[in-house]
This record gives sequence, C-alpha cells and structure tokens, in this order.
Amino acid sequence: MAKQWQGVLREYSQQLGVTEASTVVTLGEGGTPLIESRPLSAMVDGRVFVKFEGLNPTGSFKDRGMTVAVSRAVERGAKAIACASTGNTSAAAAAYAAAAGIQAVVLVPEGRISMGKLAQSVVHGARIVQIRGNFDDCLEISKELAEHYPVHLVNSVNDDRIEGQKTASFEIVDVLGDAPDIHCIPVGNAGNITAYWRGYSEAESSGMATKRPRMLGFQAAGAAPIVRGAVVRDPDTVATAIRIGNPASWQGALDARDQSGGWIGAIEDADILRAQRLLASSTGVFVEPASAISVAGLLERHAAGEIPAGSTIALTVTGHGLKDAQYGLRQDDGTDATPEAADADVAQVAQMLGLA
Repeated sequence: MAKQWQGVLREYSQQLGVTEASTVVTLGEGGTPLIESRPLSAMVDGRVFVKFEGLNPTGSFKDRGMTVAVSRAVERGAKAIACASTGNTSAAAAAYAAAAGIQAVVLVPEGRISMGKLAQSVVHGARIVQIRGNFDDCLEISKELAEHYPVHLVNSVNDDRIEGQKTASFEIVDVLGDAPDIHCIPVGNAGNITAYWRGYSEAESSGMATKRPRMLGFQAAGAAPIVRGAVVRDPDTVATAIRIGNPASWQGALDARDQSGGWIGAIEDADILRAQRLLASSTGVFVEPASAISVAGLLERHAAGEIPAGSTIALTVTGHGLKDAQYGLRQDDGTDATPEAADADVAQVAQMLGLA
C-alpha cells in the first residue's frame, strides 16, 4: 500500500529540526502538485510549472507555516494563538488551533474579508474580531496582544511561519530535480517570497539543488508599497489576499529580489483578473485573484523581454479560487457571467450547442 503524505513537519523533519519529542499538529499540509502548463509554456517559450497551493487543507499556502507555528506554540505551552488576517491566515490559524485543541483569536479588517474565508474561521471555532481599519492596523493590535497578554502570535513575523513555508521550495526541487531558473510569486505581507528564497538557498547549500532561481515578485498596483518604496495607507485591490500596505517581511522581500538578481513589480487589477481566467481556461487551475498575479506578472515580464527562451519557470499560486469565488464570474466587460437557459427539451439544447 502506498505511503500517505505525512505533512511538512514529518516529511521535512531534518530541515525543520523535528525530533521524536517534538509536538506535531498537522492536517496533512504540503505535497501540493506542480502542474506543467503547456499553454503558458508556449506563450513564454519556456517550461512553466504551477505550484498549486490551493490544494492545502484550508485552501492556501498558509497551512505550511501554520503547522509549524501552532506546533511550536503548543510545545511552549500556549493555550491560545492570535493573528491578523485578510482571510487566508485566519482560516489556517482557526483550523490548526482546532486540531491542537486551543483557542484561535483572529483580527480582520471590517468588511474587507471574503465570505468564504470568514466562514472557515467561523466553522473552526475561532474568536473573530473585525477591526475598523486595515490589515496593518490588525497586525499592530495582534503584536500588542501577544506582547502584553497570554496569546502566541502566528503571523509571518513569527519565524516559525517562514520555516514552514520554505518547504514548498524543497518540493519543487524534489519534483524538478533542481531549482527552476525563475520563480514567480505574489507579494503581500512578503513572508512567502522570504520563505521561498530561504528554502532555495538551503536547498543549494545542502546539495539538494545546484542553483537558486531569480525571484520575481508581484504586488497589486493598488497595494504596492515595496514597488513605490513607501507605505500605502489605504491599499485597494481585488486581490484581497495581498491587500497590504506595510508588509511585515518587507526587508526579506528586498533581500530575495536583490540576492537573486530578481524583480518586484506592480500589476493592475484588470490584468490580474484576465490572468485568473486564462489559467483556469487553459490549464484547469482555478485560483483566487491574488494567486493569479503570478501568471499576470510572468506575462508582463515576458512582454518586457525579461524571460529568456528555454527557461524553466515555477509559479506559486497561493490560494484556491473558491476563496474569492465571485471573481470567477467576472467577464472582461465587468459584468457577471449568466448561464444560458433552455427548456427541458433535448432538441432545443442540441440546437443551442450547435449540435443540430
């Protein structure tokens, strides 16, 4: 019988410092597919692989970091965890706290979280507080709660989160046999680009890989503080998961960019939504808008002449499309798609489909 994937703490126990005495809180996260997209490959004259993190247990890459953060919190005696979130972190924190038998407290910007993500936090039993402000306000309050009260902070300012998230790099190297030439990734709070760069660097230094990729990070134009070089006080974008104006891992993102000879650029919302539909219709992978920015960014960099022919390219798509499902209905003209209707008559349906 085939061996079941055991979650990142056990699968990468050596790289994560896990021993028999370690606490392991897992939902089987990681082991997500690396899907080759022939249509995207043809568009950029290379080989494009999509790392589909939406197939983690709560539907996003956040589970990788949360299994480590919550496991270490429980090891240290924590009875409650806290986080600020635009949605995906809260869903992961709530699920892993439930698995660990501790309380999750999540702070979200009032009215700025999708119903799908909010529902996950509710159903897993988190204590949810909507803050009249943005994500950055939520994060500051979360930090203060952890500093002055008996709760353990599990945002990506906690290095345990970065440690867990770096395992996606290991998985890509395991599948490809080496690191890719280029890696494209969304940048919101910037923990993920920081984590991937750490993972690739460790893979090279340990002999798992012979090289490290150029890291190409992308922010939404309405929430692009790293690109602008200044905090964005009121970030605004359809890509809710990266609607962040003051990234906690700002310096980590700059290090990944500079050390890899990479790039961090801004992408307009319209291009993000076009890329979401392109990836779904050409490759069969439905992602939330924040994830699709990797595709839009790759196409923008190719148009700029910055993607050498023959390159092997990995794209991280961070969350499942059902997280922000309403955008899947959006058409180019801004209206929502409406399915055609027919009577319960096979001849009519056949005629409508052009079969008759």
